[in-house]
Amino acid sequence: MEREPGRRALVSFAAITLLLAAALLGPSAAAHEIRPAIIDLDFSEPGRYRLSMRLNLEAVLAEIGPEHKDTSDSPDAAKYDALRELVPEQLALRFADFEPRFLGRLQLSADGSGLSPQVTGLDIPPVGDTDLARDSVLTLAGELPPGISGLTWGWDPVLGPNVLRVTNPDGSEGYTAYLLTGQTSELIPVTGAPEQSGWAIFADYLIIGYEHILPKGLDHILFVVGLFLLNARLRSLLWQVTSFTVAHTVTLALGIYGIVNVPPAIVEPLIAASIVYVCVENVLSDKLFYWRPVVVFLFGLLHGLGFAGVLLDIGLVPAHFLTGLVAFNVGVELGQLTVIGICFLAVGAWFRKKSWYRARITVPASMVIAAIGAYWFVDRAFLGA
Repeated sequence: MEREPGRRALVSFAAITLLLAAALLGPSAAAHEIRPAIIDLDFSEPGRYRLSMRLNLEAVLAEIGPEHKDTSDSPDAAKYDALRELVPEQLALRFADFEPRFLGRLQLSADGSGLSPQVTGLDIPPVGDTDLARDSVLTLAGELPPGISGLTWGWDPVLGPNVLRVTNPDGSEGYTAYLLTGQTSELIPVTGAPEQSGWAIFADYLIIGYEHILPKGLDHILFVVGLFLLNARLRSLLWQVTSFTVAHTVTLALGIYGIVNVPPAIVEPLIAASIVYVCVENVLSDKLFYWRPVVVFLFGLLHGLGFAGVLLDIGLVPAHFLTGLVAFNVGVELGQLTVIGICFLAVGAWFRKKSWYRARITVPASMVIAAIGAYWFVDRAFLGA
């Protein structure tokens, strides 16, 4: 019986070697996650509106759409990488040629009649580290037609989801909405931000939290799968997931409120390392030792900082901090529970009591996931430096 797991481990090792070779020969480390644009709308100037857009301009110019999680997944990845190397003046010239097409994709209307905003500013940061996505700020403005009650905002589905934030005419914070791909906002009164119920805010951020796990959070997914693989019994999973949940809830809150601020360059490699640790322990031990929930708690602190980065990127309005924080966290938990449910239905419910479960499922799967995590660690800690 000892030889069978040994042969399978050898086959798994060969598969891992091929996996790493494919990864090293595959897309470069300069790929970037596709994130929603942040759109700020205000009516602070009488008779006019202004739109300030924080977006990945290179992804817009390369026409990499929301069907891709990362720029490296697109057939236009090479075009994106070339744009990423351009200095601000060169990239601005590229946008000037693209501008009519971009403006044609905006869906801004006043009481049902289309508006045609004009570009009034474009702020592009220096090239810097090309392994970090560069967010540019594009400003558009236009005249408000006399007597209108409000505006609606949206853009072509090829540009993906966006977060709309509305500032009241007096400068106070008003309204935030997460608009899914192709979705149009509700009517935004020109006299002030629309009333927004707590449930509407909760629903928006719950979706954002869930999507950060499924389908966008592959590193978090693999970590949860690693927890599942050691022992598919619900009781042991409950201990680990509870520890992980408590931990990332703490640092998510601390990160959002600015009490703890750890750069992504430190957090992201350590998240990859957490995946490696959990899966290596799965291979070396077949028992859930007392220290496992403690270690999972410590790694949960890291993952919470990663989650906080997502909300900070979106620009959670301070007035909505508590609601958005709770909703995002609930969405994350629902995403994690979905991952565990899929794993349980796929293998746990049928095979967890089989004598060969560990040798044929736990060990090979943990080795593959550990190899992926190890590659990510090297990529994030050294190749992206």
